[in-house]
Amino acid sequence: MATHNSIESTLVRFARHLHARRGLAETTVSNYVSAIRRLAPVIGLQPTPKAVEQYIERMHKAGASYSHIVNTSIALEVYCAFVGRPIKLGRPQKPHHLVRGTLSEAEITLLIAAARTLRERTMIATLAYAGLRNKELCRLRIRDVDLGGQTLHVQATKTQKDRYTHISAPCVSLLAEYLRERGGQLGDLLFVCFRSGKPYSQQNLRKMVRTAAKRAGLKKRVYPHLLRHSLATNLLHRGAHLLAIKEQLGHAFVETTMIYVHSSPEHTQLQYRMYAPSYL
Repeated sequence: MATHNSIESTLVRFARHLHARRGLAETTVSNYVSAIRRLAPVIGLQPTPKAVEQYIERMHKAGASYSHIVNTSIALEVYCAFVGRPIKLGRPQKPHHLVRGTLSEAEITLLIAAARTLRERTMIATLAYAGLRNKELCRLRIRDVDLGGQTLHVQATKTQKDRYTHISAPCVSLLAEYLRERGGQLGDLLFVCFRSGKPYSQQNLRKMVRTAAKRAGLKKRVYPHLLRHSLATNLLHRGAHLLAIKEQLGHAFVETTMIYVHSSPEHTQLQYRMYAPSYL
């Protein structure tokens, strides 16, 4: 059985290999290392093909999610290659889940109004108008806000590509008010914890949005990423082009954006009524 010290020593070398030899981004390296840290006590630091296959089989039988199985399989393939025991694992068929429970424009208005402070109101509005991922919001810096251009510079996270995302005039006004109150240098994080001055964590963000939703009387399960889904859905209902939504959200493939079309029968019905041919 691998000891804690031997596991950590191996993980240090694994992380160095991923950075130097594979050229992977820090987020990806961290995810792979965390996966192996979790798996090593079960399958060992020199896993056999049988041990790996048995672990994947247990995941399937336990009903693990598609993404969890795939991410674990990829991490295992990379790690096994690193220790000289390469293995190729299969991938389950990707399920096509529909996006449900998105917030209407009226519900988002209630959510923003339920914020207790200017900072909270600005954070929720920025999520809602820009459609940012949790990590993207928490990593924003003051210099990333272009009030004149009504854009935010979003640092690379999931897709490893920087992008500019648009915000509307009401969000710009709120950000301007917040920046006047906040102060700080251009390189400072846009949102920090007031008491400690530390970066605002994704955990804090989820808790804040959930609390604001309860205060607003919303009966749905509300979380930060739901505002991203809601932006896509509301843009679609207003007639926005699918490619414009793709660019706003920073999707690598338009197929990812198409999920909002599949999840919105109202949009399809509206389009049909507008363009249906006249036979009678």
